[in-house]
Amino acid sequence: MTNEHATKELLFKMADDALIIGHRNSEWTGIGPTIEEDIAFSSMSQDKIGHAQALYTLLHEHFNEADPDALGFGRTATNFKSCWLVELPIGAYDFTLMRHFLFDHAEILRYQSLQQSSFTPLAQLSGKIIGEIKYHILHANTWVKQLSTSTEEAHARIQTALNTVFPYALGIFETGDNEQALINDATFIGEQALQAHWYQKISGLLNSYGLTVPNIADTNPVYGGRKGFHSEHLSPLLIEMTEVFRIDETAEW
Repeated sequence: MTNEHATKELLFKMADDALIIGHRNSEWTGIGPTIEEDIAFSSMSQDKIGHAQALYTLLHEHFNEADPDALGFGRTATNFKSCWLVELPIGAYDFTLMRHFLFDHAEILRYQSLQQSSFTPLAQLSGKIIGEIKYHILHANTWVKQLSTSTEEAHARIQTALNTVFPYALGIFETGDNEQALINDATFIGEQALQAHWYQKISGLLNSYGLTVPNIADTNPVYGGRKGFHSEHLSPLLIEMTEVFRIDETAEW
């Protein structure tokens, strides 16, 4: 029972992160700095929402949770397990870009580790999702490198965005109450191991772009989301996101 609860907790936080960041990134549609970026963020947003649906489907089919639409659109903010990072408004493009970079590098490492998960349905799904996230990583790396190594102003703005986003990014790795159960039965390597891999990876890349990565030991992580304590931005986002669904929750589209 403990492991079942822990696995559900893992699936919920992954799905909720993907759904919320997918919705946030979709807000760039029509206002991006270039038409190409409008298309890129729209496409990546669709991928993220698709990942959320797939994870909600695992919860529905293997743990008797509600159907994916109800899980994504029918819960209140306090029932979400998303981290604060994904909830924050899109801000300026440098903020969104750095959030995209830090989040997707965590995502691909998470799914790579989950390919060896003892929970076979998640291991199988992870292999499919990695193929899409590779393109998200390519996009993030290309733009962060390009802006970091272009003008002094662009470099300064990207560095400032990194400093701002970093404490929220550490919230991705907030541990659950039943974390050890996941590690013990090889469902998941655990958030602390994942964070260590992520920090090594992003530090190497960002340093090569001339950026200074904050020291984890000197940073206070922004936690709370995994426990149901959220930023002030999540409830308004959910109201907007579920507006059509709530007109008639029993409707068939």
